[in-house]
Amino acid sequence: MTISAKAQQTTDRLNTFMEKNVYPNNDTYHKQIEDFGNDRWQVVPIVEDLKKEAKKEDLWNLFLPDSDLGHGLSNAEYAPMCEIMGRAMWSAEVFNCSAPDTGNMEVLVRYGTDEQKDKYLKPLLNGEIRSAFAMTEPAVASSDATNIESEIKKEGNQYVLNGTKWWTSGAMDPRCQFYIFMGKTDPENENIHKQQSMILVDKDTPGIKIKRHLPVFGFDDAPHGHAEVEFKDVKVPPENMLLGEGRGFEIAQGRLGPGRIHHCMRTIGLAEVALEAMCKRLMSRKAFGKEVVRHSVWQERIADARINIEMTRLLTLKAASMMDEVGNKVAKNEIAMIKVAAPNMALKIIDDAIQAFGGAGVTTDPRLAQAYAGMRTLRLADGPDEVHRLSIARNELKKYL
Repeated sequence: MTISAKAQQTTDRLNTFMEKNVYPNNDTYHKQIEDFGNDRWQVVPIVEDLKKEAKKEDLWNLFLPDSDLGHGLSNAEYAPMCEIMGRAMWSAEVFNCSAPDTGNMEVLVRYGTDEQKDKYLKPLLNGEIRSAFAMTEPAVASSDATNIESEIKKEGNQYVLNGTKWWTSGAMDPRCQFYIFMGKTDPENENIHKQQSMILVDKDTPGIKIKRHLPVFGFDDAPHGHAEVEFKDVKVPPENMLLGEGRGFEIAQGRLGPGRIHHCMRTIGLAEVALEAMCKRLMSRKAFGKEVVRHSVWQERIADARINIEMTRLLTLKAASMMDEVGNKVAKNEIAMIKVAAPNMALKIIDDAIQAFGGAGVTTDPRLAQAYAGMRTLRLADGPDEVHRLSIARNELKKYL
């Protein structure tokens, strides 16, 4: 795969920025969050400081392919940058490249009206606010988006929203100013993929209540976090509807394709960090008369980790290239494959790294436990493994029908 000179230069500058500004401040980031005490939903100072530096270095909104709003990078060119950001779990926000804002910005770029872009997209692009995506529901199997039960009813010259969402990423962030809410406008439509719509909702609209934050294996993911949010008789003006009634499923499909590339490449970066930590730990400890790394079982695990990282990277880059060349629909099988492969690959390597660290591995000291929690969650986010495997199997079986 060849990339443009501009993309290579941007990748080099990103690497330099990470070496100079992000890696040395990794401990600072975690210390500042710890210093928040019980009031953990605050803006992290080091992140805001580094955002200013990233803007100065023209490393801002790298994810957007649009050359006027972003850097004009293809999916294949941006993917390696995601891997670099993935080496520090908090760093994507420094470059305004973190979820769910990236997906929400892509939705607004593709489907938003000029008025919606002025009100919601511009401040997101500038990093002035953050946003949330309200799709998953606790009362249904949300792996099938057609199950969504939340209501978007037209009443006079407004829409009225009712429903409970959860795993609403970003809702706990104090800078969150709006939600993209998915619900049913036409539940009786015979075409189940035309029942849903998406609408923009200001966070301070009456009737919205954050019921609780949802920790992941005990980690609260502050200051970003995930929440269960109740929408009760929430009134929204008609101009906040995205694309039109019945287009929600279409928007969701368009939103998730690039996001899966981003997730998977960041996952590869995290797996690389876990492998590095494992190797260094094994080389620093002795057991039964020799360095632990010299025991054959560990050499097998290291070799398997390298093999699996390389295979997953190549598969993800193939999916990214296909999205650029033939579009999301044609690349759907490859996108599904990486969504299964990447988190499972990373989980195995992180698990081996935890084993290498012994008792220290399950503490918060090497930060492997939090990485494991994040990767285990990714097997559910943006569609569980089972849904993607079903899609892959069906596409495979079509060859023989």
